[in-house]
Amino acid sequence: MRLVEIRLLEGPNVYRLEPVVKVELALGRRRTWYGQRDPGRHALVRLGAAIPARVWPDEIAALAAWIRRLRADHGEGGAGLAVHRSSDPGHWIVTFPWVGEERARLLTEAALALADRDVSPVRTARLTGGQDRLLARWTERIADARTSPPTWIRDADRRIPVISISGTNGKSTVTRLITHILVVAGRHVGTTTSDGVLVDERMVDPGDWTGPGGAHTVIARSDIDVAVLETARGGIVLRGMGYESNDASVLTNVSSDHLDLQGIHTLPELAEVKSTVCRITRPDGWVILNGDDPLVSAVARRVRARVAFFSLATEGRRAAAVRRHAAGGGRAYLVRSGWLTEVEGGRVTRIAEVSRVPITIGGLARHNVANALAAAGGARGLGATIEQVRDGLLDFRPSTDRSPGRLNLFRLGSRLVIVDFAHNEAGIAAVLDVAEGISAGAAGRAAPITTIIGTAGDRPDDTLRGIGRIAAERSQRVVIKETRRYLRGRTEAAVIGELLAGVKETGVATADVPVYASETAALRGELNGRGPDSPRVIVLMCHEERDEVFRLLADLGARAVDVSAELTTLVPRLQERPRRG
Repeated sequence: MRLVEIRLLEGPNVYRLEPVVKVELALGRRRTWYGQRDPGRHALVRLGAAIPARVWPDEIAALAAWIRRLRADHGEGGAGLAVHRSSDPGHWIVTFPWVGEERARLLTEAALALADRDVSPVRTARLTGGQDRLLARWTERIADARTSPPTWIRDADRRIPVISISGTNGKSTVTRLITHILVVAGRHVGTTTSDGVLVDERMVDPGDWTGPGGAHTVIARSDIDVAVLETARGGIVLRGMGYESNDASVLTNVSSDHLDLQGIHTLPELAEVKSTVCRITRPDGWVILNGDDPLVSAVARRVRARVAFFSLATEGRRAAAVRRHAAGGGRAYLVRSGWLTEVEGGRVTRIAEVSRVPITIGGLARHNVANALAAAGGARGLGATIEQVRDGLLDFRPSTDRSPGRLNLFRLGSRLVIVDFAHNEAGIAAVLDVAEGISAGAAGRAAPITTIIGTAGDRPDDTLRGIGRIAAERSQRVVIKETRRYLRGRTEAAVIGELLAGVKETGVATADVPVYASETAALRGELNGRGPDSPRVIVLMCHEERDEVFRLLADLGARAVDVSAELTTLVPRLQERPRRG
């Protein structure tokens, strides 16, 4: 039996909606996970499901027995212990509630040491002298341990409403949209994002604050009356959520990203982790789910709150299910006749015309149409009126201050540059949808597309290859930029090699793919070369040099595009579309 980790989760998590100790153990020979990212029912692993005691291996049963005995002996109670399976071969996980950090950790270490020495946990068992002394030493240490409580924010200590937003793609944009809707409506809003903590859309603390630390920082502030919290997978897995419940939640989608980390290998497992934000939503609150994503829509069966779906689908099984939900009195956010709408029972309420919502780029950015629907649902879940949602959506622009690194558009002569985080396959595909729409003039394609790709090294091989394949399939030129500050255990050559492997799958010669040392070097090289006056759309996956990229564009004389004022010149085919008031 090998100890993988002892981790104290300080708030709701995939196993329990309370602080728990997680003990992960590996039995048998070392083996590496392999399988399908979206496995069939027979191979599905439910991380939070409790495994019946009758199938526990002897080693796990002995450890569980010692944990129960020591918890009872030291005032921790005896209930709540559960055993779970991981999709990592041979890995077992024991969880139990805790109330004192130091005591819980020592108690766990003692149970491991006693089980490893084959000391019987049965109170009437006859122990050898050595075993008796070992138990006495651990008992004394546990009794003397401090008992610092979990740092999560309990409902009794929370004075403001909270909405949590999670998902693979779109959570930052939805977070910013909800924040803007509420600010325009006159609320004072504290926001956590992967860019930093904001108060009324003003940055007050840069950095990635999407974990429990960010939640604590915002909820504790006295100058806000609502918290909008982007919530990432990492914080949930490594520490748990920082608060007991929320009043509304949004789950945008689940796609391949951050897999093969912390024992999360499949899309259903990733969905289960991210759905924690929905499972803690209060019964009188709202959970906003993507009705087009089967992994997300299935979360509706596991929540206590009221459910609203958002969907772009107009036909098929998913669309029918959402329509049934709305017809039965549920709430849904849909596109009907070119309008974002709220549907509830038999009532259909128009929110805003899609083509007039700047972030949708005239409807080209379908992923942002979905994000606008999700944000409308989230804001409504916090009590915003339809008029307030409309005002916020129509006023929000994908600019470098409101939505930095998310579909920021710049003109430089006849060239257009799209800067976007686009950190996985779904992200690069969504941005290329926009690039293709812009590059196509009224009489067919007018400008070739160059896509500059590269991402963090903690993506699995299949994700990196997928990014390379999508870029090569949909661009006339592919360029790679290194992301050296985010290698996360890989070498530069390994990341580049996987991206090139994906490019090669499409038949593009890898010798034709240049590699630049940085994002700014790649963008400068592509803007200066290949006929600087010729029309071209350049897509840059921007991760580590966003501010430097913006400065480079400014130095070169590029101009940020106002998508509201320049929509018909940006997307020529919209010139033929009448604008309705």
